[in-house]
Amino acid sequence: MGKQSKTSPKGIGGKHNTEDAVKAGFAAAALNPGTIAALMDIASRSGELSGLYAEKFRTGEVLQEFDPQGMAVQMQQLIQGASVDPAPLIKEQSTFATDLAQLWQRFATDIFSQEKSKPIISPAKQDKRFKDEAWAENPVFDYLKQSYLLMSRYAESSVRGMQGLDPQAHKKAQFFTRQFVNALSPTNFVMTNPAVLKETMESGGTNLVHGLRNLVEDLERGDGRLSMKMVDLEAFRLGKDIANTPGEIVFQNDLMQLIQYSPSTPSVHRRPLLIIPPWINKFYILDLKPKNSFIKWCVDQGHTVFVIAWVNPGPELTGKNFADYLLEGPLAALDAIGQATGETEVNAIGYCIGGTLLASTLAYMAATNDKRIVAATFFTTLLDFTDVGDISVFIDEEEIKRIEAGMSSLGYMEGNRMAAAFNLLRENDLIWFFFVNNYLLGRKPAAFDILYWNADATRMPAAMQSYYLRNMYLQNRLREPGGITLANVPIDLRRIDVPVYFLSTLDDHIAPWQSTFAGTKLVSGPVRFVVGASGHVAGVINAPAANKYGYWTNDQLKQEPDAWLKGATYQDGSWWSDWAEWIAEFGDGKVPARKPGDGKLAPIEHAPGSYVAVRAAA
Repeated sequence: MGKQSKTSPKGIGGKHNTEDAVKAGFAAAALNPGTIAALMDIASRSGELSGLYAEKFRTGEVLQEFDPQGMAVQMQQLIQGASVDPAPLIKEQSTFATDLAQLWQRFATDIFSQEKSKPIISPAKQDKRFKDEAWAENPVFDYLKQSYLLMSRYAESSVRGMQGLDPQAHKKAQFFTRQFVNALSPTNFVMTNPAVLKETMESGGTNLVHGLRNLVEDLERGDGRLSMKMVDLEAFRLGKDIANTPGEIVFQNDLMQLIQYSPSTPSVHRRPLLIIPPWINKFYILDLKPKNSFIKWCVDQGHTVFVIAWVNPGPELTGKNFADYLLEGPLAALDAIGQATGETEVNAIGYCIGGTLLASTLAYMAATNDKRIVAATFFTTLLDFTDVGDISVFIDEEEIKRIEAGMSSLGYMEGNRMAAAFNLLRENDLIWFFFVNNYLLGRKPAAFDILYWNADATRMPAAMQSYYLRNMYLQNRLREPGGITLANVPIDLRRIDVPVYFLSTLDDHIAPWQSTFAGTKLVSGPVRFVVGASGHVAGVINAPAANKYGYWTNDQLKQEPDAWLKGATYQDGSWWSDWAEWIAEFGDGKVPARKPGDGKLAPIEHAPGSYVAVRAAA
């Protein structure tokens, strides 16, 4: 990520005339032959892109990730609500006007007194947009920042305070309002971002030329649809720089390849460890660089590790449904592990939707008297979908119908559509940061392993995705005994009586920890619930050696989530160590280390395999 520029108060808006400096910079850039050549190349490529964009706009493809008609409906409902009961809005307007007047008074006082007043409003602790020193040191930029923050607070609190709206419509209206006010941040514009202004003056405007080139490249990669690059896509190679823990593919079918990793210890736990990652993303989030690879760490702890590497499906798999993922995923993997090791008992981990599948599998196995999984771990897993956070704005009957219509012609849901939805949940970090870095500062994105993985999107088979969205998110039927039936077996989570370890994360925007906590009340076996610091990915990929995030524990689970956290004990270090101690109880002794190919399954190819190498559209 680009280093923040430091701009002194005098450098911008002080004794130098900003506008003249920028004009002079562009004039200098215009005389540069290299800049002229770059602009001519951009103009040529832009002409070709305009035709592609026009066609995608005509077919509606450029609007697939966003529903402007739905936004218009929400805004119309807001206006109608305000007209019926304008009192809350008038109150917010009065507060906003008072705050603005006070801000202007302090600004004027600071200008004449050369002193710094206490701010009326400050950015949230997690807001990284205003890190440049000029936002605090320069009175003009400080005023601009605070007036924007006041406007944001006014807009969001006004919408939040509206009464009489349908709950889903109200939630959508708040979401759209947040997107709108964050798009209007002064950090997103050349003339109101001090770091961009400084870069423009110092480079003679070449940053904007480079930014335009980056924009054209992103449009070309998306065939006319903006595919914003968040990471250096050439910086990593699967099996070389990341996903390079030694292992072999020992089994495969239409939906997955099964990886068995090579041991690094002379002896291992008797019971192998099966990891079921989400198929919404690639499995190697658990096997990035060796220093933060959970898979390598598990191997080093003496586990015989097996991991499912899901296929990136095309139209030929359009009919694969959730039951197929159960039968051809965990159950097929258990059969293969038995052949590879001779063991009939394993421990299992499920991550995100992989955890939802693991819970479904455990309930299926309980109903069929299959006891091969002895202990289960759920990473950031929803079993009760009552409250799924901001992602619910994309989950209602109208949205699902729109998604299904988009999948009908392809046979699958494009990975970039899912990625776009998730990015909108953290728009400042995952959209606007890169907008400024790539297009205004003209920089290339950095090489960052997690963002490389995040950019490696996967497709969803149409039948599976429709079933999952409707039965889990929309109708919340998994939590109901017999609410869903998979492979002719009614699923009842209450029949899960094996020991379970729930790992959730405090700042999870995809699976809120309060909602994952609800899953502890749906199973019947002994439960350990742990909350790690940070979010859905960083909170899971938290190697002990990094000593970055701690975690909370509390054995009292018969209470509400907030009471649980209030009574929890904070522990320094990674939850990995806590889990290692827990899972060791179910290892069932040690046996000599097993190598891929020692059993009845011959290696097919080296890990990470060919399935994970298939990339979806940019």
